[in-house]
Amino acid sequence: MADAAEVLFYRLERAPLERVLPSLLERTLERGWRAVVQSGSAERLEALDLALWTYNDASFLPHGTARDGDPSRQPIYLTTGDETPNGAGVRFLVDGAEMTHFEGFVRIVCIFDGHDAEATGKARSQWKAAQAAGCTVTYWRQSESGRWEKQG
Repeated sequence: MADAAEVLFYRLERAPLERVLPSLLERTLERGWRAVVQSGSAERLEALDLALWTYNDASFLPHGTARDGDPSRQPIYLTTGDETPNGAGVRFLVDGAEMTHFEGFVRIVCIFDGHDAEATGKARSQWKAAQAAGCTVTYWRQSESGRWEKQG
């Protein structure tokens, strides 16, 4: 399938989501892509909203949620649903959020806690679903130095 998204699985083992997600979002924006971050809970979404404003004293990541108005103007849109009102090419799935479809995205990034058996199980299920949908899937793990390395 030529239009299938590339699906990347990032296993968190050494750094928490609040430290990993901002750098991945920065790279996404640098490529000229918009992003949607879909969280598994409203509470975690609130924490991520704050983290994206405060993760770096010298900068911030432009983002918003439904309560901020006109989501189509947000380079990064935070949600707990499967909507994509900002026309994003990249979707990040965090804290157990599950992909409902793989069409319409250049890239889908599933970030999961490698120390949580339930999260790892969900990631495996999503891996199988992405493969069945004809997507290219890759698995990334942090090295001892904290750099992401593609596995197998």
